[in-house]
Amino acid sequence: MLRYIAQRLVFSIPVFLGVVTIVFLVVRVLPGDPAQAALGDYASKEAVNALREKMGLNDPLPVQYVRFLADLLRGDLGKSMITASPIRDEIAHNLPFTLELTFTAILIGAALGIPIGVYTATNRNRLPDYVGRVLSLAGLSVPAFYLGILLILLFAIELKWLPAIGGGDLSDPKDNVSHLILPALTLGLVMTASVARLSRSAMLNVLSQDYVRTARAKGLMELVVLLRHALRSALIPIVSLTGVWAVGLIGDSVTTEIVFSRPGLGKMMVGAMLQRDYTALQSIMAIYTGFVVIINLTTDLIYGFADPRIRTK
Repeated sequence: MLRYIAQRLVFSIPVFLGVVTIVFLVVRVLPGDPAQAALGDYASKEAVNALREKMGLNDPLPVQYVRFLADLLRGDLGKSMITASPIRDEIAHNLPFTLELTFTAILIGAALGIPIGVYTATNRNRLPDYVGRVLSLAGLSVPAFYLGILLILLFAIELKWLPAIGGGDLSDPKDNVSHLILPALTLGLVMTASVARLSRSAMLNVLSQDYVRTARAKGLMELVVLLRHALRSALIPIVSLTGVWAVGLIGDSVTTEIVFSRPGLGKMMVGAMLQRDYTALQSIMAIYTGFVVIINLTTDLIYGFADPRIRTK
């Protein structure tokens, strides 16, 4: 198992470097001059050239790339072109809000989606199965931002149970959780619909296998058959989808943070794009790249635990 973990870690390094390189190049080809954007449209040509020289934008692209990687390895994300404040400090302030939102949504999606999928599969073509299929289809059809607005109208405006906007105070757990519930439910329910449908399909495929019928013929309890024999075999596609949705939730968190006026990297990235703060945009996208690589690595490791055949190949 240690060899398998080491291999996945080694394979993750070139993936991260490759995506970070693409981010670096994409930011460089975006329309507009970063120095001009920082100084304004009426800045003199001399001032713009002086700022470009100070920012190192006049250096050859390979020199800029090496400097970018060196700064990234040191944890130096540069300074904002608009506020001149260290980007690392701004990310450190917004990152906890994005992390708690994403991971809470993943927990909600997996904790609700997998049991619903298993239950509907074991009651195939019965009322619970029909209800589960209709609800999951409805969940897939509703965009996350629209579902967020509906939840605000119901729980914040009509019932007045939960706050509608803001991220709360991280030092006050009660206030923080109250602000987290609605946005996490927004993303978690959308993920629940997809996980439930795939869990149902995977379980239906496994329940028809010979080893499941053999386990039942031996007189094992139905719960043991479902959890130990059927669900474990069905985990591979479920884990795959969960990993894909975890990556997708990072993107959906952008619109969710805007809908709920919630601090986070998504809202920070949109602000950097609107202000043409290319340094901040580049740093935020590099952080997002790290998240994606970590999620994919975690998914691969769960594969190895769920199916020993994978880690022995």
